[in-house]
Amino acid sequence: MRAYGALLHLLPKSFRLEYGEEMSAVFEARRRESRGLPAEVGLWTGACLDVGLTALRVHCDQLRQDLEFALRSFRRAPGFTVTAVLVTGVGIGATTATVSVTDHVLVRPLPFREPDRLVKLWEDEPEYSRMEASPANYRDWKAASRSFEAMAAFYPLSANVVGAGEPMRLDGTGVSADLIPMLGVTPFLGRSFTASDDAFGAPKTLLLSHRLWRSRFGGDPEAVGRRVTLDDAPATIIGVMPPTFEFPTRETLFWSPLQLGAEHFEDRNDNFLQVIARVRTGVSLEGARADIRVVAAQLERTYPKENAKVGVAVVGLREEVSENARLLLAALAGAGVCVLTIACTNLANLLLARAMVRRKELAVRSALGAGRERLVRQLLTESLILAACGGGVGIVIATTAMPVLGRLVPNVLPIAETPGVDLRLLAIAALSTVVTGVAFGIVPSLRALSSADATGLHEGTRAGVGGRREALRSALVLAEVTVSVALLASSGLLLRALWRLQRVDPGFRTEGVMTLRTWLPFPKYESTTRRQQFYARVTSEVRGLPGVSGAAYVSFLPMAMRGGVWPVTVDGKTLGASEAPRASLRFTTPGFFDALRIPVRVGRDVSDADTSETSFVAVVSESFARRYWPGESPLDRHFEIAFHDRRIVGVVGDVRVRGLERTSEPQVYLPAQQVPDGWLPFYAPKDLVVRSTGPAGLLLPEIRRIVSRADPEQPISDVQTLSRVVDGDTAARSVQAGVLGAFAAIAVLLAGIGVHGLLAFTVSSREQEIGVRMALGARSRDILELVLGEGARLAVGGAALGVALAYAAGRSLEALLAGVGPGDAVSFSAAVMVTALMTLAGSLLPALRAVGVDPMRAMRAE
Repeated sequence: MRAYGALLHLLPKSFRLEYGEEMSAVFEARRRESRGLPAEVGLWTGACLDVGLTALRVHCDQLRQDLEFALRSFRRAPGFTVTAVLVTGVGIGATTATVSVTDHVLVRPLPFREPDRLVKLWEDEPEYSRMEASPANYRDWKAASRSFEAMAAFYPLSANVVGAGEPMRLDGTGVSADLIPMLGVTPFLGRSFTASDDAFGAPKTLLLSHRLWRSRFGGDPEAVGRRVTLDDAPATIIGVMPPTFEFPTRETLFWSPLQLGAEHFEDRNDNFLQVIARVRTGVSLEGARADIRVVAAQLERTYPKENAKVGVAVVGLREEVSENARLLLAALAGAGVCVLTIACTNLANLLLARAMVRRKELAVRSALGAGRERLVRQLLTESLILAACGGGVGIVIATTAMPVLGRLVPNVLPIAETPGVDLRLLAIAALSTVVTGVAFGIVPSLRALSSADATGLHEGTRAGVGGRREALRSALVLAEVTVSVALLASSGLLLRALWRLQRVDPGFRTEGVMTLRTWLPFPKYESTTRRQQFYARVTSEVRGLPGVSGAAYVSFLPMAMRGGVWPVTVDGKTLGASEAPRASLRFTTPGFFDALRIPVRVGRDVSDADTSETSFVAVVSESFARRYWPGESPLDRHFEIAFHDRRIVGVVGDVRVRGLERTSEPQVYLPAQQVPDGWLPFYAPKDLVVRSTGPAGLLLPEIRRIVSRADPEQPISDVQTLSRVVDGDTAARSVQAGVLGAFAAIAVLLAGIGVHGLLAFTVSSREQEIGVRMALGARSRDILELVLGEGARLAVGGAALGVALAYAAGRSLEALLAGVGPGDAVSFSAAVMVTALMTLAGSLLPALRAVGVDPMRAMRAE
């Protein structure tokens, strides 16, 4: 009978108490009548089916009753219901969104075969721990290393594509033929590259991204095999990649074979390749690093000048995410969890208050025979319904927030910008919902039932106002205030860091400057003279437009392209590739410094007279002059860069080429005409800068017509203002500060609601006491002090704990603070002030209600 008794525990306790003895007696009688093993098996099979089906029916019936009762209860208290659902939804939505993005970047496997074995290899030099590899070093790494089963290379490229509608400039990637098979990806249509495609001088072939195939070719399968013109050379489309393939970044729209020729292997300082490899099965990452270090040491001995102090850094593919980006995402995930904590404490407070109000109802139901299990089940059903509705609202909020949070996804990873609403996100939301409903539904339910017996039938207004209950609710509100202060102070620190960076002088003026790109294709524009004719015609006609005060071409905009770093030779001293003296190189046309308002300190700008027939000249930055000729005039000094000796004819102000946060190398500007035909195609000026007083939207159509007249096949791309380029340098910080600020505002609002709810309930519960105090002579001021004092204690306690928590958070985020101290007084003072105002606002209405209590009515009330 013990086994049957255990089986009966499938039934609800109330049903078991009412019918359990009878069911046991019937089972015992049948068991005595059964004879033999088949009869015993049949008896137990029937008993299991009977009890199981009965349990299912009874549980479903009780669930139906609980749901109907809960819905009636919610309809009687719509304010409570809406508030609870919204509070829960905000908490779940914030947590789901931030945790999903963090998981998307830092945890979820990359969309390749065995992604944990994929690594990137960089040249490791004294000043640059992650430098692109030269083709010669890449070739030797691949041949000599034994820890990698495959190694491939790629480099970013852009190309003009003609033959797919309007001419367009597209961002793509040149890849070696073995890269895509190494990643374990198969084209969606067509085939991948082969060794014959990758041979130097072979006919051009292309793989399209799924996005480009859909947008420019209408998703036509016949696009495979079609011929287009790629940078003035014919190319055949051989395939379309899957929609999830975003290698190496999500901006990549096509892939082309690498096609390295003999001349690419001549200079070991020609660094432009990024190298990716797959570690052999059974080889650890440390083992692979040790192996490649041996190879690097051998190359340094073989090429002591070119490879001096050049090592190899091996990092996991996901480790490409910078420490700052990791901190940023971790901070936001933590903020989301904080908002969920505040939302849950608010929900717990709401349920506690509601449970206390319903104590008499629970006592009546208990007196009528409802068991403790039945009442807990009813209350838990109500809290789970609220949490489930809040979870639904949270999913909507999370889905809406994804596009904004997607801007925090680093572009260095080959993943989509934002995670979709998939099963993982729904699982996170469901888990948050269940935890919220159970954890914060069971506690108030059990507390409410602790005295839900017959004594509750004669309790008056003051019933249930116990010190422990008030202490619990006060502790919950104190936790809300603490987290609010911490979030406010942390967001204040990040805002202060953002404002500090935005006040940094980039070295040029962004107001009224529009930029666009006309990347001239080679070999069509291999001739320097032909390029110069294009530049001269476009800039001349653009300067003639109304409102335009300056126009010029430059190789790359500052901050838009942060590299372009070359070794230099100064005063006859040859400097190796790994030595410190280097400079950021740009070729420019006359008028560039004037267009960007970069001050010319000494000497002159480059001019149209600076041609290949005249002496080679250069304009350098102040930092370049200070480094090599401190305290002396740099004019007419000579140095060597980009394969030529240069004479300095001017000195200009420093520009923050690498962005507002990073230190930039000294800058060197060379005349666009002083480069031999066919040389340095990557450095040919391509970015047009136009300073004007009119709106860019009106100017752009005219510039398009000017470019089209100069070359009808030349596309225009990357149209943006210079202000946007600079703002993009702090865009991730702006989003982070904005999201964290929004979380802080939500936290403050929820904490204010919590303070108001606590004090309002306190006043309601102590109305008779307040009436007695007023009847005995208490003044309105005394009553105000009573209520506001409670709010002030919460504010002071929460502020003290919150400041300590915020300081600890600031220390962990110090790398993101751009020089702002983790204990910044302005940020902390503002957080405490906002908290004080929030507490005052939450306390004011309950305090006024307390002052308005009628002593006679309060004392007559039951």
